[in-house]
Amino acid sequence: MLEPQPFNHPSSNRKALISWAFYDWGTSAFATLIQTFVFAAYFVNKVAADPASGAAVWGFITGLSALIVAIMSPFIGAAADQSGGRKVWLACFTLLAIICTALLWFVQPSPNYVPLALILIGFGSVGAEGAYVFYNAILPVLAKPSEIGRWSGWGWGMGYFGGTIALVFCLAFLNDQWFGSFLSPLKEVPEGPLRATFLFAAAWILFFSWPILFFTPQSPPRQVSLKRAFSAGAHQLWSTLKKIYIYKNIVRFLIAKLFYVDGLATLFAFGGIYAASVFDMTSQEVLEFGISLNVTAGIGAFIFAHYDDRFGSKRMILLSLIGLIIPGTLAIIAVSKWQFWLLGIILGIFVGPVQSSSRAFMARIAPPHLRNEMFGFYMLSGKATAFFGPLLYGWITYLSGSLRWGMSSVIFLFIIGGLIMLTVSEEKIEG
Repeated sequence: MLEPQPFNHPSSNRKALISWAFYDWGTSAFATLIQTFVFAAYFVNKVAADPASGAAVWGFITGLSALIVAIMSPFIGAAADQSGGRKVWLACFTLLAIICTALLWFVQPSPNYVPLALILIGFGSVGAEGAYVFYNAILPVLAKPSEIGRWSGWGWGMGYFGGTIALVFCLAFLNDQWFGSFLSPLKEVPEGPLRATFLFAAAWILFFSWPILFFTPQSPPRQVSLKRAFSAGAHQLWSTLKKIYIYKNIVRFLIAKLFYVDGLATLFAFGGIYAASVFDMTSQEVLEFGISLNVTAGIGAFIFAHYDDRFGSKRMILLSLIGLIIPGTLAIIAVSKWQFWLLGIILGIFVGPVQSSSRAFMARIAPPHLRNEMFGFYMLSGKATAFFGPLLYGWITYLSGSLRWGMSSVIFLFIIGGLIMLTVSEEKIEG
C-alpha cells in the first residue's frame, strides 16, 4: 500500500477560491435543467410511451445512478488519495457529465429513444455527482480554516443562483416573442428548441467549470499506474474500515447527515406534488414556487456563511435544522396558499445553510491524508439511503390517506438527524 501524502496548504488565493465557487454555479445546471425541470419533463411527457411508464423508468435510472455513486465514492476517493492528481479525477468525471448532457440532443420524442436517454442520464449523473467527491475535497486545501464555512456557503449559494439563472435563460430562450426568428430553423426538428437547451446546459457546465482546473493548485501527482492506485485505494479503504472506531465521531456525523439529507431529498421530490395537490397550485405556480425556493436557499447560504466560521459548523447545522422544522411544521398545517408560500420561502432560507455547513464540518474534521476518502463517505451518506425518505413518505401517506401526514415524515427525519448531531463533536481526528 502506498503511503498517502498529506496536502493541506490553505491559502488566501481569491482567484482559486472564486474559481472553486463558480464550479458549483456551472454544474448546478445539470441538476436544475437535466435532472429536475427540463429534460426530466421532456423524457416523461415526450419520449416515454406514456407518463406513467416514463416516471417509473426515470425513477429507476436516477435511483440506480445514485446507488452507483454511493458505492463507488469511498473507493474512488481512496484511490485518489493514493494517486494524487485530484484535479485529473475531477476533470474526468466533469467531462463525462458534459459529454452525456450534450448527447441528449440526439434523444428524439419517441419511445425508441428511451434506452439512449436512460444510458446518457445514468452515466451523466454518475459523472456530475461523482465529481463532487473531489470538488468538496478541494475546499480545505484552498481556504484558511477560519474561512472554510463562508466559502462553503458562498459555493452553495452560487450553485443555487447559477441553476436558477440557467433555468431562466432556458425559459426565455423558449419564448417565441424573444427568440422567434432564431428558433425557426430549430422548429423544423422534432422538439428542436427544447432539445437545444440540453446543448446549452452542456455549454454552461463547460464554461463555468474549466476555471477550477486552471486556477486551483493540484494535489501532488504520483507516478503510479491506475491499477496500482485502485489497488492501494482498496487497501486504504479496508484499513479505514478496520479502524472505524478511531473515526466514530465522523461516523455519527454521517449518520446524522443521512437522516436530515433524506429529509431534504424527500422535500425536493414531493414538494411540488404536495403544493399542487393540497393547495391546487398550477404548473406555472409550482415552477415559480420552486424558483423562489432556490433563490431563498441561495440567499440563506450566502447570509449564514460568515456565521459558520464565527460560531462553528455544528451550531449552524443545528440552527438550520430548527429553521427547517418550525416553518416546515407550520407549512404542513397551513390552510391557505399564501400561508404555505410564505412559510415555504422561510424554510428555503435554511436549506442552503444546512448543506453548506455540513460540507464545511466534514472539511474541518476529516484527516488531511484521507480527505478524498472521507468525502467519498460523505457522498455515500447522502446517496446510500436516498430511497428511505420517499419510501417513508409513501408509506405514511398510504396508511393515513393524507398528504399532510405523509409530508410530516420530512419533519421526523430532520428531528432524528438533529438529535444525533447533538452527540457529534467538532474535534478533528488525525488518525
